[in-house]
Amino acid sequence: MRTILLWMARNPSLQRRIPRLAFVRRATRRFMPGEDVAAALVAADALVARGQGVLLTRLGENLTSLAEADAVAAHYHAVLDACRTRPRPIEPSVKPTQLGLDLDAEATFAHCDSLARHAADVGSWLWLDMESSPYVEPTLVLYERLRALHPNVGICLQAYLRRTPADVRRLLPIGPGIRLVKGAYDEPAAIAYRTRAEVSAAYQTLAVWLAEAARDGGVRVGLGTHDVDLVRRIAMFADAAGVPRAKLEVHMLYGIRAAELRRLQADGFPACTLVAYGVSWYPWYMRRLAERPANVLFALRQILP
Repeated sequence: MRTILLWMARNPSLQRRIPRLAFVRRATRRFMPGEDVAAALVAADALVARGQGVLLTRLGENLTSLAEADAVAAHYHAVLDACRTRPRPIEPSVKPTQLGLDLDAEATFAHCDSLARHAADVGSWLWLDMESSPYVEPTLVLYERLRALHPNVGICLQAYLRRTPADVRRLLPIGPGIRLVKGAYDEPAAIAYRTRAEVSAAYQTLAVWLAEAARDGGVRVGLGTHDVDLVRRIAMFADAAGVPRAKLEVHMLYGIRAAELRRLQADGFPACTLVAYGVSWYPWYMRRLAERPANVLFALRQILP
């Protein structure tokens, strides 16, 4: 099922046709409150009222013109301006290809540099999402340049990639912010772990390593997973190592295991929800379905009367 769903995420013909279907659009409400930023901000305000942090991401990737990248950057600047009137700043999470990485690395850096400065001005952070494996190295280089100038920038790393332990070692000396996820792209076995057990083991090892770095200071850690049992195992190791739970943020997607996230929050873990929105939701949505069979079952229930 996972292989089929990831193939569907990449298929250009399906990308054009499936989003037009009304029942599919209804099913997407599992993972996103709406397609426009106004709906995302309403959802964000409700989460902040519960004491949660919010990351906001406008869906879309692999743009074809720098004018589109300019428009995306302007959109995120408007989101940051909206933070000024809110009790807790929202943290944008951007895909580098959405800001022009395929087209012009310097233009992408300029956009990210400007957004990081704006985020600092409103007391927020800027996060770089991680995309498929060809973009890992360019994204790391971009992040290293930004982190040399801004303490309020973070990056997403994917535990299923075999290179990630080396990437963590590379970043730790610069005091990074790291959101660790399992990984949702269809990568070959030569560069990525493929079984659930392998991915979970890799995630746990990296998370404990990052927790110890957070204990010693200078590193922000976000555990980007819906696997609550895995979070509990990581917490057990962290407790034994003297890592305060306040150092281990748990990041989950809007609409997934929200009750479990609230329970973790009550147990002392800072809770953050990533709220996605935008018209270019199809590839992202299919990757979310591929992550867990339970997501597919929920989506099917939304189709029924």
